[in-house]
Amino acid sequence: MLKTFSIGGIHPPENKLSVSAAITELPIPKTVVIPLAQHLGVPSKPIVQKGDQVKVGQLIAQSNGFISANIHASVSGKVVKIEPSADSTGYKRDAIFIETEGDEWMDGIDRSATLVKEIKLDRNAIIDKIAQSGIVGLGGATFPSHVKTMVPKGKKAEYLLINGVECEPYLTADHRLMLEKTNELVVGIQILMKALDVKKAIIGIENNKPDAIAIMKEAVKNIEGIKVQALKVQYPQGGEKQLISAVLGREVPSGGLPIDIGAVVYNVGSVFAIYEAVQKNKPLVERVVTITGKQVKKPSNFKVRIGTSVLELIEQAGGLPENTGKILNGGPMMGKALAQLDVPVVKGSSGILLIPEQEAIRKEVFTCIRCTKCISVCPMGLEPYLLGIEGEKGLYDKMENDRVMDCIECGSCSYVCPAGRPLLDYIRLGKGKVGQIIRKRNTK
Repeated sequence: MLKTFSIGGIHPPENKLSVSAAITELPIPKTVVIPLAQHLGVPSKPIVQKGDQVKVGQLIAQSNGFISANIHASVSGKVVKIEPSADSTGYKRDAIFIETEGDEWMDGIDRSATLVKEIKLDRNAIIDKIAQSGIVGLGGATFPSHVKTMVPKGKKAEYLLINGVECEPYLTADHRLMLEKTNELVVGIQILMKALDVKKAIIGIENNKPDAIAIMKEAVKNIEGIKVQALKVQYPQGGEKQLISAVLGREVPSGGLPIDIGAVVYNVGSVFAIYEAVQKNKPLVERVVTITGKQVKKPSNFKVRIGTSVLELIEQAGGLPENTGKILNGGPMMGKALAQLDVPVVKGSSGILLIPEQEAIRKEVFTCIRCTKCISVCPMGLEPYLLGIEGEKGLYDKMENDRVMDCIECGSCSYVCPAGRPLLDYIRLGKGKVGQIIRKRNTK
C-alpha cells in the first residue's frame, strides 16, 4: 500500500498538460528586472550602481541578514537603474534593471553538460558555496538553502528528504528535472548528505510519475543510503510537513520545524541548483518554469533567466489566448493572481497558469452550512470555517489561538466548500495580520 500523510487531503484534477514538454532554454531577454526581495527574510543590499557593467553570475546584491540571500546578474550588460518595480504581488519593491549586452559570463563558471561526480569541498565549504551562490527553496518557499544546513545546537539531522512530489496541478518543472537531470540530482543529494552529515536520504515522488520513479530508482540502486519512496497521489503532499508525515510517519509539532523531528527537506529544483553551485561554481541565475493552461498553444517547461518578464514566457508558449480570464503565478491551488504581465520571473517562480474565462469566475458565496468538509480535508487539522469567519471579522487574537500560523495555505478548504466561501482569502489575510502582531510582540 502506498504511503501518504496522516490527516486530510484531496485529489484535484492533475492537468499535467506540459509533462511531455522537454526543458527548453528561453531566448536571453533584452532587459531583466531583478527584485532585491525574492526570498524569505531580509531583502538583499545592492552593491552595483547605475551605469555599472556586469557579467552573468556577478554578485549584484548581498545578503543582508541571517535569513537573506545573495543575488547575481542573470544577464551581461549595463545597470540602467535601481528603483521600485511591481513584482508578482502587485506591490512595488526595489529592483535592479539591466539592459542586456551579449552573454558574457564570469570566469570560473562551468557551463558544460559534463557531469561532475567527485565532491571535493568539505562540509563548511559546501555550506559557504550554497550561501554565496544565492540558493533558496525553489519549490516556492524561497527559504535560504544554506540556513537549512546549519543544524541548531542540540538537534540532529537523521534524514534528508528530497521533495519530488510536485502535487500542485498543472506544474511539471520538477518532474522534467527528475527525468532530464537525474544524475546531477543524485550528486546534489550526496552533496547535501555531506553538508548535513546524514547517512539516509529518501526521494519522495507521487505515483502519478512512474517514469520519474523508475529513472531515479535506477540512478540510486547502487548508492548506499539513498532510496526512492513512491507515494499515493494526494494533495498537498508536497508540503514539507505532509511529506515528512508520508515518508517517515513523523509529525512536525505545532510551531515547530522539521529538524525538531530529525528531518531536513529540499525540493528537487533546489538540489539541482546546489549541484550547479558546488560542482560548477554557478550561482542561481536561472530556473525551470512551467507555462501552461488548457487554452495555451504550447504548454512548456522553460529554463529562464531570473528577471525575465512573464510576458516573454507567454509569448514563447504561443501567446495569450483571447479567452484568458485569470493568470496565476503558480498552480491553481496555491498560486496567486497576477495583476499585470510585465512582472519578472524570480527565484520562487515555479509556473505560470493561464485560466480560461469560464473557469476563472468566482462561485456565488453563501452562508456557511457547517458541513465540516473543510475540516475533513485540512492537512493541518485546523477548522478552516472558523478561521475564515474570524478573518472576515478581524478577530486576530482568536485566530492566533486557533493556530492560524499552522495553516500552509494549500487551499483544500476553499476547493471543497459547497457554500463557495473564500476561506483561503480570509485565512491568508488573518495570517498576515497575526504574523505582524507576533513580530511586534517579539521585538518589544
